[in-house]
Amino acid sequence: MSVSTLDIQVSKTTRSRINELNPANIQFGKQYSDHMLVAYYEDGAWKQPEIVPFDKISLSPATTFMHYGQAIFEGVKAYKDPNGNPIIFRPYDNWKRMNRSAERMAMPDVPEDLFVEGMRRLIEIDKDWVPTAEGTSLYIRPFMLAIDEFVGVKPAEKFMFIIITSPAGPYYSKPVSIYVQDEYVRAFPGGIGFTKAAGNYGMSMYPTMKIKEMGYDQILWTDGFEHKYVQEIGTMNVFFVLGDKVVTPDLAQGTILEGVTRDSVITLLREKGITVEERPISIDELKEAFKNGQFREAFGTGTAASVAPISELTFHEEHMKLPPVEDWEIVNWLKNELSDIRYGRKEDTHGWILKV
Repeated sequence: MSVSTLDIQVSKTTRSRINELNPANIQFGKQYSDHMLVAYYEDGAWKQPEIVPFDKISLSPATTFMHYGQAIFEGVKAYKDPNGNPIIFRPYDNWKRMNRSAERMAMPDVPEDLFVEGMRRLIEIDKDWVPTAEGTSLYIRPFMLAIDEFVGVKPAEKFMFIIITSPAGPYYSKPVSIYVQDEYVRAFPGGIGFTKAAGNYGMSMYPTMKIKEMGYDQILWTDGFEHKYVQEIGTMNVFFVLGDKVVTPDLAQGTILEGVTRDSVITLLREKGITVEERPISIDELKEAFKNGQFREAFGTGTAASVAPISELTFHEEHMKLPPVEDWEIVNWLKNELSDIRYGRKEDTHGWILKV
């Protein structure tokens, strides 16, 4: 495949399902657009990609990723600007991150044109699936699977790259309640915590199920050595407003995903003159700040969740309930600022928007 020209074969559906979408009731991850992009890697090269009707895929029961977890993914979003044109938020950053994940998981790099131009062409074809209501978007899921038909532990030689899309409403419909986890571990230095590998999320299912039975929405993971330093939330990076500064865990240990929304938020906060510290944050520091009245706001960031306010944190028997979200200054400003950029209502001064 020549990535300079990216010849994409297109086979359009004969029956669109767009009429099945209720714009007034869009739920995250429930419905999928008419088409998907598919490309195969074998003999050391990517083959010609295709855009085909969304459908099931047929794979051998011996397929590598089913047994050994050699699978990675990304999350991107498209929006409609005020003129009704679809735009994609920061796809080049997701492409770079996907290839960092691919390297760690012994998978081939995805060429830039295949990822970005393939995505653009797919959205162009399914542009009617991009919703327009505030808080809605088209969620884009690129992913790569190891597809050797071999039940043996070795890096695969054949891969499948797919992009599917799904109209999305808000990931969290209300501020989230968090349980600080100090029993199970998400990631250790030297592991795959910095990647978007399927296994990172698979291992979180049981602990998340247990805390939901306790009445909480998500887990705030702590480090695996001391269970003292906070890392990230199940689906989000995490930020805390302590006094007049914003703090977030740093990336130095390789246990935290380098979030695209995380980077966007840090950039916007610093441009506004707000101090942002990327550093280790202990649960003891949060408890002390709460006791002294300096723990003002908390929020998670991610492509799916965008900016999600955290209403309360619980650590063992200690419950930290924050002030009402409507009174928060930083989170509410951030949500509006980021939305204005993503929906094309404000000038993109950072080169974050790709016009379809």
